[in-house]
Amino acid sequence: MSDGTPPAGPASRLVSDQGLDDMVLPFAVEPLDLRGRVVRLGASVDHILVQHNYPPPVARLVGEAMALTVLLGSSLKIEGRFQLQTRSDGAIDMVVVDFDAPDRLRAFARFDAGKVEDAAPSGELLGKGHLAFTIDQGNDSSRYQGIVALEGQGLEEAAHQYFRQSEQIPTKVRLAVAQSVTGAGASWRAGGLMVQFLPSAPERLRHIDLDPGDAPNGVDFAPPDEDDAWAEAKALAATIEDHELVDPTLSSERLLYRLFHQPGVRVFEPRPVRDACRCSQERIEAMLRRFTRAERADMVGDNGLIGVTCEFCSAYRAFDPKDFDE
Repeated sequence: MSDGTPPAGPASRLVSDQGLDDMVLPFAVEPLDLRGRVVRLGASVDHILVQHNYPPPVARLVGEAMALTVLLGSSLKIEGRFQLQTRSDGAIDMVVVDFDAPDRLRAFARFDAGKVEDAAPSGELLGKGHLAFTIDQGNDSSRYQGIVALEGQGLEEAAHQYFRQSEQIPTKVRLAVAQSVTGAGASWRAGGLMVQFLPSAPERLRHIDLDPGDAPNGVDFAPPDEDDAWAEAKALAATIEDHELVDPTLSSERLLYRLFHQPGVRVFEPRPVRDACRCSQERIEAMLRRFTRAERADMVGDNGLIGVTCEFCSAYRAFDPKDFDE
């Protein structure tokens, strides 16, 4: 999950004013031993959210999940799939976001419309359950999965909890989602920032929030002081406003310059992101062939066909059951 080495490619000049949508911009703040990424999602997140016609609270949470998935998944150095999935007892009982390296993104959510109206903050929408991050390299490679308990916190805090417990890398994440209203109408936008403290000296990786466990009565736990560079980095990252992460007139380069111009920031080649579902006529047909004839017969609708709707892209495809008897 860590982004320990600067991305390949020449450093970019901080001259752009217009934001580039559907891009991930890797960066480094070397005086503070920071590596990070900024993601800005425009048409990709809008297309996914609009095609599902989610209520605004659901759309915002799914948009946050998409931004977080891209921040984490785009750091993969291999071809494969990074998946974020939540399962919980909340109004939104499941969110699934797939990032197929290097650039394909898809997402969907399952929710109770009645409960959504009564829950506003993302933590209440998620409820209690778990958040899983899965890396699947395909072929015969083993999968990696990290799991975080959901106990009423939002996705930002769940991500911080994951890095504290599993990766033990000091990490700060910011996520924002909003609707941008222009003369052409309203469209969804999402943005995210992730910074990680990756010093060359391991003794500098001190966590002030890690308790060593049970201690005898009367013994006070004195957490170590945070590294000054990481404390400064967190303070700078905390100043970012939600609107800055989704403002189409503010480029990622300018945003990073606002945050880190004093220590100095280098940015690298941006990487595109696009919404693309992996479903296809051929994939679904192959899946249906794995069922028995009797099982396929139970799937036939009133029109005499087997209808399949993709949960991710909502595409509907129909199949003649007779074609599977060849």
